[in-house]
Amino acid sequence: MKVINATYLNDYKVELLFDDKKKQLIDFLPALQSNPVCKKYLDLIEFKKFKIEDGNIVWGKNWDMIFTIESLYYNTLNKNS
Repeated sequence: MKVINATYLNDYKVELLFDDKKKQLIDFLPALQSNPVCKKYLDLIEFKKFKIEDGNIVWGKNWDMIFTIESLYYNTLNKNS
């Protein structure tokens, strides 16, 4: 599974389109708030600078922030295991 498109909606919400045409609306805010490494991306200007590389949504020149493709595909990014 790969992300082929990402559309910023509002706040920290992004709609992802995967290569099998599945769409997922992801709210990244809880993940950003719970991870000190991601704190920089609480700034919406920085958050909106995401890009698609190698089938994933990433932030930063050196992929400073990236999430597992499975957590995005199944929309479990903010769910506790």
